[in-house]
Amino acid sequence: MAAEAAEQRGNGVVRVLLVDDHPLFRAGLRAALESDAGVTVVGEAELAGQVPAAVEQHDPDLVVMDLTLPDASGLDATRQLAARRPQLPVLMLTMADDDGSLLAALQAGARGYLVKGAGREEVLHAVRTVAAGGAVFGADIAARITALLAGSRLRDAGRLFPALTAREAEVLDLVARGLDNHRIARELFVAEKTVRNHVTHIFEKLNVATRAEAVARARDMGLGDTGG
Repeated sequence: MAAEAAEQRGNGVVRVLLVDDHPLFRAGLRAALESDAGVTVVGEAELAGQVPAAVEQHDPDLVVMDLTLPDASGLDATRQLAARRPQLPVLMLTMADDDGSLLAALQAGARGYLVKGAGREEVLHAVRTVAAGGAVFGADIAARITALLAGSRLRDAGRLFPALTAREAEVLDLVARGLDNHRIARELFVAEKTVRNHVTHIFEKLNVATRAEAVARARDMGLGDTGG
């Protein structure tokens, strides 16, 4: 394996690990990537938990990661890779096109972000560029990055989580600050049962199962900062 990897790299071939839970999509993406002689798919994974072992086994130059996986977020897998293998770049390829997901991917350490549906040439360009140490974002996404990172929108939960109502976004920010339902109810002058209902809806819309997961998502966006 090591000799093969060295030979491929010596020939300028980019070794890619695909992480996506849809077999048909992986098959199509593999075919698209390997239509270029300069790219080879060395392995696949369908769960976030499989990523560390797959990276060790296949020694890729680049990981193409979906944002939503059955066992955990692709963001979690990206953070773990950034901590364990900071030299290994991650390209997010996802259906999510909202500002919150984009910002979270950047903060997790992704070097590129494309929305599924990007053309073959755009994906190949992104793979080659990110593997070479560059950063690539879809044309429609790149224009939003400066505004996102400027900070003026970091605390706008309604924009970062467009599925949430204004009140749900407000509740999420308070949850991220560490307040329990009773304190949130006092803060907002509403019944505690109302807060519980909001929290339930937030969990459903963010596709999280626990308060800790909701807090992690919110803090990824810059919410919950008390300024101290």
